[in-house]
Amino acid sequence: MHVGDILRKKTARVATIRMNETVAVAAQLMRASNISALVVKDVVRTEGNTAAGMFTERDVVRAIAEHGAAGVNIKVSQLISVQQLVSCTSTDTLEHVRHLMSKHHIRHVPVIDNYSLVGVISIRDISNAFDDEATPLKLTASA
Repeated sequence: MHVGDILRKKTARVATIRMNETVAVAAQLMRASNISALVVKDVVRTEGNTAAGMFTERDVVRAIAEHGAAGVNIKVSQLISVQQLVSCTSTDTLEHVRHLMSKHHIRHVPVIDNYSLVGVISIRDISNAFDDEATPLKLTASA
């Protein structure tokens, strides 16, 4: 199974936030959208609107743990690592993406095709896909 197979079943909307927004705005957006991660976008004159990183619930917790209540006023850009964005393409296998997540200790990976952000895949998406594949086998085996 490939990443694109999962993306076709998900909503086409990808929740994003700009680097200069605060932790409070990011947390409110995640809560309103009932999601646990946002793609951080940056406007770069030479490259246009680009994915720069991921901002997750873990980042919210880290900001508050390290800075107390003032953590909600910190800019998203101060909490993400932009040195190397871990991403995948819609043609990558779920095994490959699961390996990336394990190797980098992350739970969400942006999906980028032809330099364009097309979605986000989570460890839950992958787990559900493997569960869905295994379920018919169990039913067949017990019949």
